[in-house]
Amino acid sequence: MNVMLWLVCFFFLYTLILAAQPLLAKEKKEILLGASLPISGPLAMSTVEQKWAYEQAVADINKAGGVFVKEYNKKLPVRLLIVDDQADPGKAASAIERLIKRDNVDFLLGGHTPVHDVLPGLITSEKYKKVYLTAFIWIPMFLEHNFKYGLMFFFDPGDGAAEPYKVFNTLPQDQRPTKMGLLMEDSADGKIIGDLVAGVGEKFGYKVAVRESMGLGAKDFTTQVLKCKEAGVDAIFIYTDPPECITLIRQMKENKYGVKFFVGWKATWPAEFYQALKKDAEYVMADGFWSADFPFPGCKELGDRYFKQFKKGSVSIGMLYSLPQILFQAIEKAGTLDGAKVRETILANEFNTMVGKAKFNDKGVGLFPQVLFQWSDGKLETVYPFEYTKYKVKVAPPWDKR
Repeated sequence: MNVMLWLVCFFFLYTLILAAQPLLAKEKKEILLGASLPISGPLAMSTVEQKWAYEQAVADINKAGGVFVKEYNKKLPVRLLIVDDQADPGKAASAIERLIKRDNVDFLLGGHTPVHDVLPGLITSEKYKKVYLTAFIWIPMFLEHNFKYGLMFFFDPGDGAAEPYKVFNTLPQDQRPTKMGLLMEDSADGKIIGDLVAGVGEKFGYKVAVRESMGLGAKDFTTQVLKCKEAGVDAIFIYTDPPECITLIRQMKENKYGVKFFVGWKATWPAEFYQALKKDAEYVMADGFWSADFPFPGCKELGDRYFKQFKKGSVSIGMLYSLPQILFQAIEKAGTLDGAKVRETILANEFNTMVGKAKFNDKGVGLFPQVLFQWSDGKLETVYPFEYTKYKVKVAPPWDKR
């Protein structure tokens, strides 16, 4: 009889355990984010800010108790896993696959460059139906794949190319440049940027007088300098890496050639650029994605935190911080960690970020204006967007009058 009673009790408990399995499986202790970044390799130095921004966003949400998920009726802490892809597209794809299959990440944050890791990450995450939210990819490249799980938050390069001309047109006629010189690195991106700057310039009434390529790693740009000088170029647009740009400016000064405006993409915003040239970097203009002077909650504090740790400013951390910021708000609005539902929520809502309001279209594209700066007294002053600054762009005087 005791044996029979024991068996009845055993099967009763066994049935209860089986019935509870779906509930136990649904329990969740954390939200797991994954990212593949070039922590080592040729892009390691420029990846520091991205890694830092992602980590700060996660640390900040965890200080607030985590992200509330209605599905679990509680706040869940967030854990971030970052894998080194060494700027290798194949390794980037493998890293994303491991994060999904082995680590079971809930969502993915984007890589550092379009070709090296962003596109491989998007394609791999799409295969496994995992949401991948990224910056650093051009709109045509993103739209070509018609992603159902990918989302991009970046600027429109055509709008970015127009910004210097919009700034020029705020000046009196006699201060505006008249002849443009385009010095673009010898790469696919260099050609794309050059074509955009030239085409948009014509719409604003500015024509290109000289267009020259710049060899990657080259040490002598005297030919480019003299061609611009002989043509009377008074505004130079450059797309290259900082070392080549620093060399070019030094050779401009050696040849007693200056311009009213010197506009750089990717080359002129690093603190190391100013440290190398000191006063010769004054008046140089630079691109960027964010400013600590923006009037949005948390911008100044984030900028101060970065400066305290690295003793320099950043033009990108706020934009990168915005990616997990958008994701956390979307999870709370969706009330679930279901990727498809979270992506639908991102497409249907507006979000508060470090670069302002974020709104995505039905293709998964969210845009914000690129930022234009000018070096003044050793600081990057915001020139554009106009609504976020009171600073007025300055015309560079000749070398001997600086």
